[in-house]
Amino acid sequence: MRLLPRSSVLPASARLRSPLATKLALGILALSLGAGTAWSQTVATPTADAAASLHVSDAMWTAARAGQGENAVLAPARTAGDGTALSSLRVNAATVETNLTKREELRQTELARVNKELDESLALEPNAVNLGKSLKSAVELYVFATDKPAVIRQQKIQDLVRKSDAAAHIAEAEGDWLAASTLYGRLHILLEEQATYKGDIRRIGDRLGMIRLYTPQKLWELRNKSRIQEKLKELPPYNALGDGYETKLSKISAGQVYTAILSASDRHVEGKGLRPLLIGSLESVRTMATTTDLKSAFPGLGDDAKRSQFVAFLDSKIGDMKNAKVEPDRTDLEMLLNEVPRAAKETVQLPENAVLHEFGNGGFDRLDEFSQIIWPDEFARFQRLMTGQFIGVGIQIQLDDETQMIKVISPLEGTPAFKGGIKSGDFIRRIDGKDAIGMTIDQAVENITGKSGTKVQLTMEREGKEVPFELRRESIPLRTAKGWKREGAKDDDWNWFIDPEHKIGYIRLTGFQGTTTTELRRALSQMEEKGGYNGLILDLRFNPGGLLDQAVSVTNTFVNDGMVVYTKNGDGRVRDQHFATRGAARTGKTPIVVLINEGSASASEIVSGAMKYYADQGKIDCVLVGARSFGKGSVQTVENLGPAAMMKLTQQYYYLPDDRLIHRRDHATEWGVEPHLKVEMLPKEITDSLTLRQDADLSPELVQQKEGKPAPDPQRLLSEPLDLQLQTALVLLQSKAVSKQLAQK
Repeated sequence: MRLLPRSSVLPASARLRSPLATKLALGILALSLGAGTAWSQTVATPTADAAASLHVSDAMWTAARAGQGENAVLAPARTAGDGTALSSLRVNAATVETNLTKREELRQTELARVNKELDESLALEPNAVNLGKSLKSAVELYVFATDKPAVIRQQKIQDLVRKSDAAAHIAEAEGDWLAASTLYGRLHILLEEQATYKGDIRRIGDRLGMIRLYTPQKLWELRNKSRIQEKLKELPPYNALGDGYETKLSKISAGQVYTAILSASDRHVEGKGLRPLLIGSLESVRTMATTTDLKSAFPGLGDDAKRSQFVAFLDSKIGDMKNAKVEPDRTDLEMLLNEVPRAAKETVQLPENAVLHEFGNGGFDRLDEFSQIIWPDEFARFQRLMTGQFIGVGIQIQLDDETQMIKVISPLEGTPAFKGGIKSGDFIRRIDGKDAIGMTIDQAVENITGKSGTKVQLTMEREGKEVPFELRRESIPLRTAKGWKREGAKDDDWNWFIDPEHKIGYIRLTGFQGTTTTELRRALSQMEEKGGYNGLILDLRFNPGGLLDQAVSVTNTFVNDGMVVYTKNGDGRVRDQHFATRGAARTGKTPIVVLINEGSASASEIVSGAMKYYADQGKIDCVLVGARSFGKGSVQTVENLGPAAMMKLTQQYYYLPDDRLIHRRDHATEWGVEPHLKVEMLPKEITDSLTLRQDADLSPELVQQKEGKPAPDPQRLLSEPLDLQLQTALVLLQSKAVSKQLAQK
């Protein structure tokens, strides 16, 4: 079974999600211990007091497990005296405390800036553009504030929400979809826990999705106009390669939609029934009919009288469905699948497959964000995601902000791109002779990938010159276990020790693919071959999930026996239970710190949640540090809808061994996995640390090739105020390691 992630990375793309903020960490003290920011790794000395070391270690670990706060955890290290093995711990703890103080200074600086920008924008004319700027500042204010509810209660924020709500509805009514999307989106972020604008976000997202599918050039025009208004660089000319909707929708049938909606109404975990799905289907087709920017593809929408006639027909059907005294059945579904396309054809002349596409999407919109119909044009891409088998040339790409061209982040070692000589920083000018300027990432991926053994010609721009490459596509292996510092060109050439002197290991899992547990255990073996490890950091931050069996076996690497996770149907009945296999654990009582944050989802929540449970039971020596995880704990089954389409349907929820639901449901106040110790990182710290980590992950050869200088040193993540979660985790494990080393003297 696959635990589908909330996001996916295709073989030739790189997407980075930045979380809104980490959770609050209160009571920061401005401590001045006379320590610099250099990270100390002094070797333990025989003269150190082992008893004092054990006391400090126990006090720090206990405070962390109890969630007593950042400074309470670090406080015991201040008692360590000079001339002992604990002096290095004292210095390192002082470095973290100094960086915590710098975080609070940054917070105050940012709060002053944002409040100033908010007041300035609120003084401007309250049009959509200015209100969007004000909402952006309000969201930032919410992120940086330590008392977030107080931000929402401010009168100026309440007034801003009211004005922005009105402006968003006006913008949508006038067809200014991007302005409406910006306003609804920022309102949703600001009031996310109330889910006030969830429906608006869905509707405007549907409109933009339809424009992207049916009239992509119009979307390009809207985006370019918006960039000009914001005084940004204009987009490259529109590129229509592969953008025709006719081919994409050619294999859609009413039978696919009928089967998908009927099955979803019966078997979705929430047991919603058929009524809300059919209302959603009708409203989605109504959204299509009222999205005037589609008339270049469907001229009939430009006939106001005919469009009004069709909308009136849909409104009548929606009203009937809402007011019906009996639950609709399959006969009603079949009738609508006949009547709606026919009415669309007779009035605004919409093609049947387009109407069916929006009818199906609208029904599934009323379920949850992870249930969907996989249409024929998405079929091959989805199968690649499901199997984890990616056929391509092995390059990571991104859309360059400055040039708006597709740029190579790096070729993957050992792949056709690497062997062929493609370099980091190259820009893709043409794919098989077709102009790549103006392509989206998805367009580029679709054209670069293909069947194994086939060839693709890429023309790269490098230092102002065009360089041609002919590459043969092949299966691209994706490594999911990464260490502290790259030592060579191969994907598994890692130094796994973040602190070699105290023998503290570091393993970062970026996903849960078929080889993840093997990679994890290989990393542990390599550390054991070098004398073993006294502690381990397991970094699951920004890990979107993957395969369920890998989540179980990764957990089993640390937990020797017991339940890992189980599932329940919508009616509360337990379905599947997954247990650790006795004797398969590798780490024993080795102390472990697991790092999680809002980007930890799905399989990573199962692993961290189970490890927290067994740590609290005293079966493993483990502390979770960071921020609450994402809250994706639902089970999707995948079923065929004929030979060219599939559906993905949420049918169960995952529960941890303590019966806690992982999934975040609407209006929930509890979800995901809470760390033992919350350590907040501000947005700038998150962005800067991720950028450094991404650059440091490149092999030394690629960095030299790209920058002409040595690879970035990840040690900066420990010495500078960049990654406070990692710094705290390391100090905790150093306290354990020092205690163990002294006990062995």
